[in-house]
Amino acid sequence: MKKIAFVILVALCIGACSSGASDSTESSEGQEALEKAMKDGEAKEVHGSQISEADIKLTNPLNQGMITSGQSIYDTKCSACHKLTDEKLVGPGWKDVTKRRQPAWIMNMITNVEMMLEKDPEAQKMLEQCLVRMPNQNVTQADARNLLEFMRQNDGEK
Repeated sequence: MKKIAFVILVALCIGACSSGASDSTESSEGQEALEKAMKDGEAKEVHGSQISEADIKLTNPLNQGMITSGQSIYDTKCSACHKLTDEKLVGPGWKDVTKRRQPAWIMNMITNVEMMLEKDPEAQKMLEQCLVRMPNQNVTQADARNLLEFMRQNDGEK
């Protein structure tokens, strides 16, 4: 009985994670920040290709428009499975993720789930711990960059 309840819970969480995948909830400020990031080379719009550290330009101070957009994406696509604390929900909590992982690793895990689960030992360990495969949310690299900025803020960067 517990096993059936767990499977139903996981199915509901995955369904919740994938609902709204086509929603466009970015604010105009977030969209402007996204376009500027694309223009400045802070993020590339090539969905599905591997991201390297050289592809990412971190802002200092944090880009508020990107944070706003990242939070919107988190609320829509990520919050059903990930908490902003270190508590595991379906997937691992996000607290201090930017202190434990490199930006390219984080963005690849968001945009290239299948590749990461196939090739990356750390991603494979997370799958073993969580017992649920992260669904492909069809997040672009630019949106993943916005999520990364939101994660950086969540981890206390200024």
